[in-house]
Amino acid sequence: MTPESLQHAMDATWPAARLHEVGPWLIREGQGGGKRVSAASARAAWQDGDIDLAEKAQIDLGQERLFLIRKGDEALDQALDRRGYRIVDPVIAYAIPCADLAEPAPPAMAAFPHWPPLAICRDIWAELGISAARIRVMERAQGPKCAILARTGDQPSGVAFVSVQGDVAMLHALEVREPMRRQGSAHNILRRAANWALENGAKTFSLVVTEANDPARKLYASLNMQVVGQYQYRLK
Repeated sequence: MTPESLQHAMDATWPAARLHEVGPWLIREGQGGGKRVSAASARAAWQDGDIDLAEKAQIDLGQERLFLIRKGDEALDQALDRRGYRIVDPVIAYAIPCADLAEPAPPAMAAFPHWPPLAICRDIWAELGISAARIRVMERAQGPKCAILARTGDQPSGVAFVSVQGDVAMLHALEVREPMRRQGSAHNILRRAANWALENGAKTFSLVVTEANDPARKLYASLNMQVVGQYQYRLK
């Protein structure tokens, strides 16, 4: 999975409300949907003064001055550092062939895919900080998509969103209720998501997680998911 294919899958499965081309920049209009859909990124060669264009465009949209820094953006990273931008939320991308993660599948009632998301899915997301604006991001995704609800015992315990772009499935907004963590819900969601992804034409299963989220990274490593990319944000 290349950095370009990863970014393409992310933009398609977790889409901004609008995209604006401003000089050498792609400006994502997030409308409250979070950093991934609100960051500017370089789409062509730029000069230091061009950064002012991106800053103005983001301010005009009522957004923070936020840039997505990927492999190959080292010069931009340094230029933003000189302007006083700070690093926030370094992110690691993981991927695995869907078939390698799909088996063995959990029991149907342990985690099941559906769309649109049930009210209990929306409730769990709301409890754990996934806002209505982020639900609208999910609704904008155009390819095959689903919510996956997990149960522990007889109680709803976790939820995630999965969407497919081409032959890549990406999982987003995986959340498990605090009292039910470390009981297999996230594991069941991932297995069920990979099964669903296979059924919907995906070959690769991927996700991104903040570098600081050690429990999630340990889970993904235990499932033999491989690191396929890294990026970070610069915020002023």
